[in-house]
Amino acid sequence: MPKTQDMNLIKLVDQFHSEDRCRKYLETLRWPDGVACLRCGSVKISRSHKRNQFICEDCKYNFSVTAGTILHDTHLPLNKWFMAAYLMIESKKGISANQLSRKLDTSYKTAWYLSHRIRAAVADASPIKLKGIVEMDETFVGGEVRGKGHGYKGNKAIVVGAVQREGKIILQVVPDRSRKTLHAFAGETVHDDSEAIYTDDWRPYRGIGDDDTRHETVNHSIKEYVRGNVHTNSVEGVWSLLKRSIIGSFHKVSIKHLDAYLDELEWRFNNRDNPFLFRDTLIRLLQSEALEYKALTA
Repeated sequence: MPKTQDMNLIKLVDQFHSEDRCRKYLETLRWPDGVACLRCGSVKISRSHKRNQFICEDCKYNFSVTAGTILHDTHLPLNKWFMAAYLMIESKKGISANQLSRKLDTSYKTAWYLSHRIRAAVADASPIKLKGIVEMDETFVGGEVRGKGHGYKGNKAIVVGAVQREGKIILQVVPDRSRKTLHAFAGETVHDDSEAIYTDDWRPYRGIGDDDTRHETVNHSIKEYVRGNVHTNSVEGVWSLLKRSIIGSFHKVSIKHLDAYLDELEWRFNNRDNPFLFRDTLIRLLQSEALEYKALTA
């Protein structure tokens, strides 16, 4: 099995330069204990090298390593999938479909579809609960509208975020900044036994703590940004990263697909210290079901 710890571009090209090497590596990830039939679970398997398929000797089912995954029936070489996954997880501010199409020598449409399938694969299907000290904040995402003032928000989406100090982040598009919405988000993302929730002085946050979790604020309206250990600098750093991604890499994102870009940012940020991030991203591709182009553009 190729070593994917501390993967870099040179290692990637050297280890996965052929379709055969990519398939063999995916096989080791999908079936670490040996190939098993996807239909009946039998391990009595023969291989058809010509068709890149396996044949179950018990139920006669034919299948491939990509069957039933987001890679199923792809017309794109697997080494381009590998390259796209690597570029997306290693680009701190993300990589646009235009950049991806140039680097992979594909059409823009192919690169756009490819990147969205990878985003869908890394979306966290198992919600986590943040513990310890958690910072919460919201931000507006969207461009300017001609003829409207700088403070116009009518065209913008609202994103709320929670960050565990020295830990993970959870980001979500929400319809408004009301008490009901923000408290519901906190209930979904913050563990009941968390030490504290730190926010700014936006009134709807009031009462967001409880007997087990204290709530403290910094008053940005009087230019108070840090008071001892109380601040929202961590979550504001995430907003800075998000907006640099949109301005510097993507230039603009559709509100329809904004959650997908947030999923990508979450995956990259939450795995920032993971030396096996490339491997784990490929595993997520194998665990995700096919996503049709028409579903993305509907």
